[in-house]
Amino acid sequence: HDGGFAEYAVARAEYCFAIPPGYSAEQAAPLLCAGLIGYRAYRMAREAMPEADGVLGLYGFGASAHLLIQVARAAGHRVLAFTRPGDIAAQDFARQLGACWAGDSNADVPEPLDAAIIFAPAGELVPAALSALRKGGRVVCAGIHMSDIPAFAYDLLWGERSICSVANLTRRDGEEFLPLATRIPIRTHTIRYQLEQANQALDDLRAGRFTGAAVIVL
Repeated sequence: HDGGFAEYAVARAEYCFAIPPGYSAEQAAPLLCAGLIGYRAYRMAREAMPEADGVLGLYGFGASAHLLIQVARAAGHRVLAFTRPGDIAAQDFARQLGACWAGDSNADVPEPLDAAIIFAPAGELVPAALSALRKGGRVVCAGIHMSDIPAFAYDLLWGERSICSVANLTRRDGEEFLPLATRIPIRTHTIRYQLEQANQALDDLRAGRFTGAAVIVL
């Protein structure tokens, strides 16, 4: 019953993935949760996007988004990054990773989005993202939980726009994403915490005190 902090675990082989070559345990850790869930969200968003030169909005620029922007850019998509208002560090980080625009989540959108992925657990971002979509666009809610979505005008959904959620990943997601991570290659940006600092890591995550992904080192 040691959970996610156990050093060793026994698991059925069909539910495991090999660590991609060239990644240390610390570098690979974000790929196995933030990366895989993010990739599934991207697959769902991609259904509403042109094969190349589509416009993707990422709401919340943390562990998942900093990996997915590298996938989207490698596919030829333009990426707009939306952060909590005033988070200049995250916006600069997004630009460094190839975002063509980065700004506050309440800022005017410079161009219509083909799709948007919401990583932040903030329900109020759903109508904001819908209002930024072109007709036929899709909003993907990638969080495991989210605050209540406020009421919004039907006009935001009209025009065959859609909203969907991500519940979990599939084996196919891992079989596609992990080799892709090596080919691109995806670079993970990690902040190390010792196990006894786990609560501090969670506090820093909630407060947005770092960019990239936190990794607990045993």
